[in-house]
Amino acid sequence: MRVKYLFFSWLVVFVGSWIIYVQYSTYTELCRGKDCKKIIDDKMTKCDKYKTGVIDGPACNSLCVTETLYFGKCLSNKPSNQMYLGVWDNLPGVVKCQMEQALHLDFGTELEPRKEIVLFDKPTRGTTVQKFKEMVYSLFKAKLGDQGNLSELVNLILTVADGDRDGQVSLGEAKSAWALLQLNEFLLMVILQDKEHTPKLMGFCGDLYVMESVEYTSLYGISLPWVMELFIPSGFRRSMDQLFTPSWPRKAKIAIGLLEFVEDVFHGPYGNFLMCDTSAKNLGYNEKYDLKMVDMRKIVPETNLKELIKDRHCESDLDCVYGTDCRTSCDLSTMKCTSEVIQPNLAKACQLLKDYLLHGAPSEIREELEKQLYSCIALKVTANQMEMEHSLILNNLKTLLWKKISYTNDS
Repeated sequence: MRVKYLFFSWLVVFVGSWIIYVQYSTYTELCRGKDCKKIIDDKMTKCDKYKTGVIDGPACNSLCVTETLYFGKCLSNKPSNQMYLGVWDNLPGVVKCQMEQALHLDFGTELEPRKEIVLFDKPTRGTTVQKFKEMVYSLFKAKLGDQGNLSELVNLILTVADGDRDGQVSLGEAKSAWALLQLNEFLLMVILQDKEHTPKLMGFCGDLYVMESVEYTSLYGISLPWVMELFIPSGFRRSMDQLFTPSWPRKAKIAIGLLEFVEDVFHGPYGNFLMCDTSAKNLGYNEKYDLKMVDMRKIVPETNLKELIKDRHCESDLDCVYGTDCRTSCDLSTMKCTSEVIQPNLAKACQLLKDYLLHGAPSEIREELEKQLYSCIALKVTANQMEMEHSLILNNLKTLLWKKISYTNDS
């Protein structure tokens, strides 16, 4: 019995140690803050790219000279997309950087590691401001389509690129801005900078950028150490998620914020954007229970996605997916993906909100709320009069929720 007990004890220790080692290795692969900072270094000199004027931006001085931009808790969920809670000159923020070239959308394939020489190769020395504006305009036309007001957006980008507010865009600022414009999240933050549910851009250096901090970085209000996550069954984890959510009126207010954000990206001032990863980990909220987007990297311009997916080879509909939620169908006669995304943003948002809102919903509105949510989930892009149905369902949901919480203290 002693030998058997000793054997099983060692077995438990061995298996537990192996699991912890594997998870630690995964963590170190996910969280590569030092690699983020290498974007402004060369092999020998710290901040060489900043000091030699290759890149510039409002965050460079704090990162390289005063060293008042700190990386805190790692929030990365993919090695290629680095995200950290941070502090910049005593102000909390979220620091992000891209660990690969973002020159195209990936469809489940691994992108090659970032190559800094290529990343900061444009614009070249001698490029005039007018020429840079033409470059940005052409990029926007490819990403957003032939919108009539692209010139306004170009001027807005030049204002953002002028990090030191001296009225001129230096070559380093232009190179940094060009690299950042390859990232959909950065572009969306600029386009929606005046919208309530989009985090504000605080600054950038190269393709590293800092955005407004969000107090609660997931729709569900509990975050556990990764070691504990190992031993919690998924079913029990879902029950814990529901247990640690805010009160129902506050959840309703957060949900209204998500519906308003869907309105912001649906036929916005510069075209339609598609939400291609509508998951709880990408949404957060502040201390007033106003929704704030945490990660918008999988929100992409509809025109851009259609152009990139329409000629993709496929053998089934499973080959025609970007992110987790942007799906088109496979045309088996041509073995090519079609360009029309099947499910609109609102349907994806309602799918996420279904369990979130129905759990603990007041009995007097539960039946109507469930009915409206399922009608919303059933929305299809190809349906006749989809835009009218979209607006009607969205407004009905917001009205139902607001009526219930308008006179409560939680709202």
